[in-house]
Amino acid sequence: MKLSNASRAPRRAAALLLGGLVLLAVTAPAHAADEVNIDHVESVDGKVSMVVAVDGIPGDAAVDPASVRVEVDGRAVESSAKSIAAGDVTRTTVLVLDASNSMQQGGKFASAVAAVDAFLAAAPPDVRIGLIPFAGDLGDVIKPTLDHEAVRAALADVTLRKGTAVYDAMAEGLAQVGTDGSRSLLVLSDGGDTNSSTTLEVVTKDAQDNGVVVDVVSLANPGNAETMATLAEGTGGQVIPSEQGALQSVFSAQANALAQQLLVTFERPDDVAAEVNLGITVDADETSYTDSAFISLGVPSSAPDLVSSGHALVGTPGMLGGALALALGLAGVLAVAIAGPNRSSADRRIDAYFGKSSAGGGKRKGNTGADLRGSAVALTDKVVSKDLEGRISGRLAGAGSALTASEWLLLHAAIAVGAAVAGFVLSGAGFAVMGLVLGLVGPWLYLKIRHVRRLRTFNSQLAETLGLMAGGLQAGLSLPQAVDSVVREGNEPMAGELRRALIEQRLGVDITDALEGVGERMQSEDFSWIVMAIRIQREVGGNLAEILHTVADTLRERDYLRRQVRALSAEGRLSGYILTALPPGLFFYMMFANPDYVEVLYTTMTGWILIVVAGFLLALGGFAMAKLAKVEV
Repeated sequence: MKLSNASRAPRRAAALLLGGLVLLAVTAPAHAADEVNIDHVESVDGKVSMVVAVDGIPGDAAVDPASVRVEVDGRAVESSAKSIAAGDVTRTTVLVLDASNSMQQGGKFASAVAAVDAFLAAAPPDVRIGLIPFAGDLGDVIKPTLDHEAVRAALADVTLRKGTAVYDAMAEGLAQVGTDGSRSLLVLSDGGDTNSSTTLEVVTKDAQDNGVVVDVVSLANPGNAETMATLAEGTGGQVIPSEQGALQSVFSAQANALAQQLLVTFERPDDVAAEVNLGITVDADETSYTDSAFISLGVPSSAPDLVSSGHALVGTPGMLGGALALALGLAGVLAVAIAGPNRSSADRRIDAYFGKSSAGGGKRKGNTGADLRGSAVALTDKVVSKDLEGRISGRLAGAGSALTASEWLLLHAAIAVGAAVAGFVLSGAGFAVMGLVLGLVGPWLYLKIRHVRRLRTFNSQLAETLGLMAGGLQAGLSLPQAVDSVVREGNEPMAGELRRALIEQRLGVDITDALEGVGERMQSEDFSWIVMAIRIQREVGGNLAEILHTVADTLRERDYLRRQVRALSAEGRLSGYILTALPPGLFFYMMFANPDYVEVLYTTMTGWILIVVAGFLLALGGFAMAKLAKVEV
């Protein structure tokens, strides 16, 4: 494990190289920094290494590495210290240089180039340095390298251009600085951003997440200094308002300070927490200087753990139950395949209609049961009772579905099992149960919604349908002929339902009985009243066309009143939908956004009890709101 952070946002080694960078007026620097700073910490396999900056110690006091003392959570630990040499710690800094036209004023660009050149000359040879010149866009990017002369050569080729995309340049600097060792970003700019595609907030977050310290030298621009303060302070750096005349001396001093950095190492105590308070003390000229930081050293491991240990999604009973279900499923598929074609309920009804015995007669030569799907449907048809088949067929017919009851049950079972399996794969038994519930309830809700929409369309067509029938009757047509005219001229679903009634009438069913079957399938009270009026007229006589006209006018008024009531009650119904759907919707959102937060609800018995109680109360509240918002017309 490798860490490169100190929680109080230390200055990174290269930022340190600018760390003290508070520029003065042209003469004496006004430098106010801590004497000792923990700049960088790494923990690898229990061995902790940290870079300590001592350039803030007053005067030319010599620091004795042997005097360095380390404390972890207030307890002294054995440590060793030495001046950093090449190869001890990877040190990287990227210079982000403003090359906009505004830098030409007052010789700011020339001063900045001279300061960077002085820094390149004085920086230790093991420091990797990169360069990103920018204006309205990025110039030629020099990746961090130990070849300081190559950076100097690229610096000489930088030309001034229009625009200032400082945030884009800093984002590129964060990408170039890498992920290892002590890393810093130094931005030299005299103006605010004008045309970056990213934002200051994004750059700040990326720098904090990657442990990169950003120092900003704002050349004679107080407004820009205030803008960059959040970025620098959040990463442990600083904004340094400066006059260009002081840049060269400060850069040289900070480059020389890199040679004074100490590398301190110690073994991580086994009995400390993951996050510790790390303190360091350095002696110089009989004076002690200290610094501390609250950092994370991670969790120690005695041996490499190549594969993180996990936990079973289900216990032994669940695995046995799943294996049993799989075995039964395979056995059922095998039985269906071996059994071959089976006679469907449609075949049996046709045989009964024509007087054939279900046991005798030749087998139908159609393709029903010719494959696995047909056999499975036929097997399901055998299991379904007459009463259940009739109720399911009625719902399917009302919803306008062409599926048979057996096909619907087979499809329903496949959806439920598929949803349960998907939930189990996603997050174990809890999701599997919820997937199974959704798979069982969802198709019926879909069927109900389709039926409600179809019924609403059907009722809205009644007045127009009665008008067409009344016109046909007045023209001398019989009732079946008037119904046929609606079939030819009308729209779905009215035309399809009346077409079915005509077919039944041609097979010998009385027309009024066939129309009554339409009302039962669609569960339309209005259409049932129309059939009742037709029955009464056929028994007692009268002008059927006039009766239909009167009923059509009544239906138009009722439909108008119904739409008006729906419009007035829309707010209440919408509130009921939102309040009913909000708790489960929030629960499922949290299942994906923060599963640990709601895991207790489906992994403990108390949680399941709470879910059942909450579901009951939610259903009760939804029922009450639906009753309050529903007005019968």
